[in-house]
Amino acid sequence: MRSASDPLRDPVFRRLAGAYSVNELGNWLGDVALAIVVYDRTGSPLATAALFLAVRFVPALGAPLLVARLEPVGGRRALRGAYLAEAGVFAALAALVAAAAPVWSLVAVATVDGALALAARSLLRAATAARLPEPERLRRANAALNLGMTLAGAAGPAAAGAIVAGAGATGALALDAASFALATALLPAGLALPKAARGGDRWLARLRAGAGYVRRHPSLGRLLGAQALALVFLTAVLPVEVVFAKATLGAGDAGYGALLASWGAGMVAGAAIFARARRSPLPRLLAASTLAIGCAYGLTAAAPTLVAACAAAALGGVGNGVQWIAFVSALQTATAPALQARVMSLMEAVSAAAPALGFALGGVLAAAASPRAAFAVAAVGVTLAAGAFGLVARRQAAAAPAPGAPARA
Repeated sequence: MRSASDPLRDPVFRRLAGAYSVNELGNWLGDVALAIVVYDRTGSPLATAALFLAVRFVPALGAPLLVARLEPVGGRRALRGAYLAEAGVFAALAALVAAAAPVWSLVAVATVDGALALAARSLLRAATAARLPEPERLRRANAALNLGMTLAGAAGPAAAGAIVAGAGATGALALDAASFALATALLPAGLALPKAARGGDRWLARLRAGAGYVRRHPSLGRLLGAQALALVFLTAVLPVEVVFAKATLGAGDAGYGALLASWGAGMVAGAAIFARARRSPLPRLLAASTLAIGCAYGLTAAAPTLVAACAAAALGGVGNGVQWIAFVSALQTATAPALQARVMSLMEAVSAAAPALGFALGGVLAAAASPRAAFAVAAVGVTLAAGAFGLVARRQAAAAPAPGAPARA
């Protein structure tokens, strides 16, 4: 039985959550397929790291600008345009892979999708806050979105590994393009964004207004800064996971998919934990979940078999399933409704740009030492980041709400 505050009782949010889940499933198909293509063609951990760097860091520079341009268009029209553009990008990538195009061309096209994906997520988060502005319902809506993301994380890698092993990367990329078309069809007609705060008629003025709002509210800056530090180490292992699974453990494409699927399965459990921990302070959840990821990375570094690595990945997934959505919820509830889209775009930009150092660090460690060394260094760094979140939790507990922020902050 659903309570009256259950956001899934709202038909508009229900369809929005469905579109988001389909979108996340498709993203896993594309990410895994591209990582396998680049590594198989180059045999280089540095090349794989360069792929992740290009499709995340470079788009981070343009995502806030894109959101500032799209914000006046409206929720449904803006999201439809972004999703349809992403469908076209992945259709082009499928064609390029089938034609054995150079790796640099795949990276260049995937970079375009990176900017579109960050902008679409920012707009979707803002639309959720506009539809369900009450603190309890917004937190529960974020939990529902997180569950969809984690279910996609559990199914996507395994499906991608099987598809690439059986039908090749072209099939996975084509399915990714189809997923964006389906997500577009699911977008509800009543979707809207919060009424934007004044920031001028030009997109650059709106962008400056959003950045100025964060500067004036230290609680937002502390959250963004702590998450940026965490992400440097959280993402250091992402470019080398394919190398760890295929070269270190000798598990092949299917083993790489199993490793990612174990992480995704843990994220499902983490999402359920977050959904039930409604009275737990968000900063405390951030600190505890970040520490769980650090422990998981340490166990992975020492894992002798694929089974042991998958068990460690499941633990890390539990932490990840709590950590990310706790951060998003803490940031949203501390942000005024009129600035939601712009602050969410800055969040997505930080979340994409901060891993640049992590990707480079992981790639260099894997090339100079081993993938196990990359996991070990990441474990130490993530544990330090958990301590930083602990400090944020103590400061926020003692701090008064930021001036101008909503009462729920």
